[in-house]
Amino acid sequence: MKEKMLVALLTLMLTACTVVDLDANGNPIMPKDPHAQPGYRDQTPQQIAESSWASRVQQPAEKQALSWADMETKSHTVKPGGSASVFVRASGTVTAFDNSNERERSLTMTINGKPVKVLIGPVLRGNAIRDAAGFRFEEFTNQVQYAQLTKALNRHAVQQLPTVDASWVGKPAQALLAVSMGAGTVDDAVALQLQQGNP
Repeated sequence: MKEKMLVALLTLMLTACTVVDLDANGNPIMPKDPHAQPGYRDQTPQQIAESSWASRVQQPAEKQALSWADMETKSHTVKPGGSASVFVRASGTVTAFDNSNERERSLTMTINGKPVKVLIGPVLRGNAIRDAAGFRFEEFTNQVQYAQLTKALNRHAVQQLPTVDASWVGKPAQALLAVSMGAGTVDDAVALQLQQGNP
């Protein structure tokens, strides 16, 4: 009887245990807490940009993008001297292609009757993508890593774009953008996706 109870007790104890793998040094490899907040302290800015692009930039941009008109309305809620960044879906006609600086190329699109400069790189300035995606300083080791993430995200965005040249001028185009707004102004419009043709 005692043996049966002992076996039952041992069985119960074993089923309540979680087997943990050991690393090369014999230390336990603890599983990640499923409720833990994402942390980027041990990753390079490029690794962060690549691993989080789909979940923090592409998918939110496609699902939550404002129309150009809604973005303009929202820009009037920005306090003077302040800034905010959002994802925007827009369509219009390409009226100019600026290749005067090969590293900072841009398109001008007429959107809702107004000319809008759309940055296409390969070098993109500003924090529009990082801020629209909701990355926060607290997620990073320091200001340097946070600032470098901006450049990494901007580089990654350029890689997603089609080849753009002067042949786009005069044609309709659709754009998914990260837009940095001031009080009633558009400071930067950065291309995340570009496609020729009407919506």
